Amino acid sequence: MLDYTAMIVAIGPELWLAAAGLLGVLLGAVLKDRFNALSFKYGALALFGAAALSLMFYQGGEAFGGLVRTNTFLNFAKFVSFAVGGFALIMSEGFLKRHDTIRYEYVLLTIFASLGMGMMLSAADLMTLYMGIETLSLSSYVLAAFHRDSARSSEAGLKYFVLGALASGMLLYGASLVYGFSGTTNFVGISSADPSVGLMFGMVLMIVGLGFKISAAPMHVWTPDVYEGAPTPVGAFFASAPKMASMVVFANVMFTAFGDVMDQWQLIVAIISGLSMIIGAFGALTQTNIKRLLGYSSIANVGYALVAVAAGPASGAGAVLIFMTIYVVSALGLFAGVLAMRRRGGMVESIDELGGLMSSRPWLAISLTILIFSIAGLPPFGGFFGKWEVFNAGIEGGLLPLAVILVISSVVSLGYYLRIVKIIWFDEPKERFETIDGSVTLTVLASALVAGILFLVFINQLAQWSYDAASGLAS
Repeated sequence: MLDYTAMIVAIGPELWLAAAGLLGVLLGAVLKDRFNALSFKYGALALFGAAALSLMFYQGGEAFGGLVRTNTFLNFAKFVSFAVGGFALIMSEGFLKRHDTIRYEYVLLTIFASLGMGMMLSAADLMTLYMGIETLSLSSYVLAAFHRDSARSSEAGLKYFVLGALASGMLLYGASLVYGFSGTTNFVGISSADPSVGLMFGMVLMIVGLGFKISAAPMHVWTPDVYEGAPTPVGAFFASAPKMASMVVFANVMFTAFGDVMDQWQLIVAIISGLSMIIGAFGALTQTNIKRLLGYSSIANVGYALVAVAAGPASGAGAVLIFMTIYVVSALGLFAGVLAMRRRGGMVESIDELGGLMSSRPWLAISLTILIFSIAGLPPFGGFFGKWEVFNAGIEGGLLPLAVILVISSVVSLGYYLRIVKIIWFDEPKERFETIDGSVTLTVLASALVAGILFLVFINQLAQWSYDAASGLAS
């Protein structure tokens, strides 16, 4: 007999999103185009509601015979993912309206993608994990190609789909091997199984599949192309909500299902981390398109977060939450800044187009500068404290070479971050950008405020919340 109370406590946000998505389908079928504009408020309300439910049932629980199990570590990630997803949805309405692609299906796809994020975060079993990942992935493929009249958008969706199908196949094959050699699909059962060559081979394939989802090198090749080709609001969503959820899922699987064989996977994750940092930092140096640059930047930042994962749950779990929270807020703000780059000829994405922004629109220039300094990890902005926590986790975990690579890649990344700041502040002014939507303005300013001031003032509180949440892994 189903325990409905346990279900609500364990997966309340996912039940809410599933109901909101199905109701949205019904409303869309009845209201048709009249639901288009209203759907964005509806979707944002659904996502913010899911974030609130994540806090309401923060301690988590277990349901469906152990198929889903949540705790404070996972619910922290749910709250951040759903909240930034809501902001990404709000700021996308104006862009889609200007490009004549405003349709309620966009909102429903975002809701179902968020449902997939919640499902994979709640997963305590390989079957539930795969279901959540595919729910997120299938929605994401369509979102990437949502601007169907754009060749770039269609190409981005196709590349994402083909490579994503390959990664899903590897993940599923790895999961089948893990099941075959452990005799169970439950994380707890897998962790107590006797290590074997077959089990380790399956684990490696799962790491490859999950590495694709977080865009870690060498499974990163889709990231710059998809970020560039997908509609800018979709890129903002990809760089924020799913990035937070996927990274925490990666950490949860390694810490929970394979925590007892950490000596078998630590070096693998460390190599992936080092490659991601190096490829992300050096790959961005030659980019002239700001969306491609942010794609390479996301690869490097995934590498930083993986340093904490490789350090293990004791020192790395809290650091992952701190770093990823600060990163996704800064990334969302930067993509909102890209949405502000619109002139009479349409959207512009070249970094050189930001020339003289300080003289023409100082509030935007200052906000973008704060966000760039934060994501670059310069003190006293929030990103510095995130990288400091990850660096400390690497040192405590005995990963000194990885910590050195982190410092070197951070220094290299200053080459392209400071180039953007130099163009904004000192280059010759370009043609003035058009007036942008209030939601985009609010997102840029709010992200800069949070990354530049609130994280600086309340970093100790954020660290306390993160490490308290990470303690939920022990339970």
